[in-house]
Order: sequence, then C-alpha cells, then structure tokens
Amino acid sequence: MSLENTINQDIKTAMLAKKEADLRALRAIKSALLLAKTEKGAAEELTEEAGIKVLQKLVKQRKESADIYKQQNREDLYQIEAEEVEVIERYLPKQMSYDELGSYLKDLMTRLNVTSIKEIGKVMGIASKELAGKADGKAISEMIKSMLN
Repeated sequence: MSLENTINQDIKTAMLAKKEADLRALRAIKSALLLAKTEKGAAEELTEEAGIKVLQKLVKQRKESADIYKQQNREDLYQIEAEEVEVIERYLPKQMSYDELGSYLKDLMTRLNVTSIKEIGKVMGIASKELAGKADGKAISEMIKSMLN
C-alpha cells in the first residue's frame, strides 16, 4: 500500500478513536503529500523517496519549532510539536544509531580513500544518497567533520 493510502486509512482510524494529536499530524502529512504531488514538474505518483523527503522535512520543521517553543518556555506549544514529530516518525524508516552511522562513515571514507577535510563533499554526496531517510544530513555532516579533524 502506498504512503498516501496508508495515511488516508490512518486518518480514518484516528478519527474513530478520537486521537487529536494523531489526526493533526496525519492531516499535515496528507497536505504536504498533496502539495508535493501538485508541484510543477512532479510525477503523477509520488515515489517512496519523495515521500520520505516530505516526511523528513515535516519532522525537521516541527523539531525546529519545538526547540524555539522550549527556549521561550511555551510548554503547551512544545508538547503539540513533539506529539506531531512522534506521529510523523512512525512513517519514516528506522533511523541509524550513532554507532551504526559512525561505522558506516568510517567504512565509506576508507573505500573512498578520504583523509582530509577538503574531501568532505565526496563523502557527503554518497552518504546522503545511501542513507536517505535513515540518518539526518546534519548528523552525517557533523560526524564526518569530527572524524576528519
């Protein structure tokens, strides 16, 4: 079943169960998927990779908002964002742990024979493609920089 169909089914389930947080997040996902489908140059059907990118963008937006709300001591708004992040992450592939990411990047840098910080672009390009949906780009970048320094 496609991501869109799964989301539609889960919206119905959340409505019946009266789960407000789930419903809010699922509606946001549905809206973002519809926008991605109707973008100029978009394909008729949304690919799995495109769906994952949309979900990652939603999670990133909500985490950034949650951080701002936390800094401003707005616990009520922070809680809403945190609940939505939790729901959206259910539809993303399992994220790599810190250790798994480290060992993958070490292996990749060995294969590419990368030894200096100047070659970070090589590693980032390949790692970003291979780890799409499994690891955050910011985390990948920070770990590569720490390994090369």
